[in-house]
Amino acid sequence: MTGIRSAIFLVLAVLVTAPFGFAVPLAGLFGYRAGCWVAKVYAASIIHLARWCCGIRWTVEGMENVPQTPVVLMAKHQSAWETVFMQGTFGPQCWIVKKELLWLPFIGWGLLGIRAIPIDRSSGKSARDQIVEKGAMRIAQGMNVSIFPEGTRIPVGQRGRYGMGGALLAVKSGTPIVPIAHNAGECWGRYAFRKHAGLVRVVIGKPIATVGREAADVNREMEEWIEARMRELNPERYAG
Repeated sequence: MTGIRSAIFLVLAVLVTAPFGFAVPLAGLFGYRAGCWVAKVYAASIIHLARWCCGIRWTVEGMENVPQTPVVLMAKHQSAWETVFMQGTFGPQCWIVKKELLWLPFIGWGLLGIRAIPIDRSSGKSARDQIVEKGAMRIAQGMNVSIFPEGTRIPVGQRGRYGMGGALLAVKSGTPIVPIAHNAGECWGRYAFRKHAGLVRVVIGKPIATVGREAADVNREMEEWIEARMRELNPERYAG
C-alpha cells in the first residue's frame, strides 16, 4: 500500500508542478512578492498532497520565534519535505541553491521566479562571497534567505559539515538566524520514492543574534542548537 500511495503522490505532484513551473516565474515578473506568493501556494499544495496521499502529518513548535522582519532561516536537511514546508510556511524567501537545480524544468524556472541564489559549491570562497553579496541584497529588499547549512540531504541520524556561508551572510548584514530542526527524514527519506505515514515534528528556535559577533561563533551556536534538538526528536537515532 505504501508503494501505491507513493506512486499516486508522485503522479499528482508532477501534475501540480508543471503549471506552477510556468506560473511562478511569470508572477515573478511583477516582483518578488508575487513570485513568492505563487510559490507558497505551490509548496502548500505539495505538502498537503503528501498528507492526503501518504499520511505525512506535521506539528510545529516555536512559530512565535519567527520575526516579521527578514531573517536567515537555517534548517536541517534530510529530504524534500522541509523544502516545501518552509516555502509554504514562511514569508517571502529566496533560497541558496546549487546551480544545477536551475537546469531542472519547472523546478528551476520556479527558483528563478523567487530570486534564488545559485552557487557552485565546489568554488569555496567564491560561493561564500556570492551568498554574502547577493543574500544581503535580498535581505535589503525585505526577503528572508533560506539555507541548508549542510549543503545536501543528510541521512537520518547523521550530521553533515555545516558551511559558513549562512553565518557570514547573517553577521555581515546584521541579520538574525532562525534555526530549524525536524525529523522529516523518518517519513520522507533521502531521495526515497516510498513515503511513509507518520508525524513530522518541526522545532523553530529563537533568533540567534549576529551583530558584533564572529561568524564562526554564530555558526557554532546554530549548529549546536540544531543538533541538540535532533537528539531530542530522535534519541534512538543518535545512540552511541
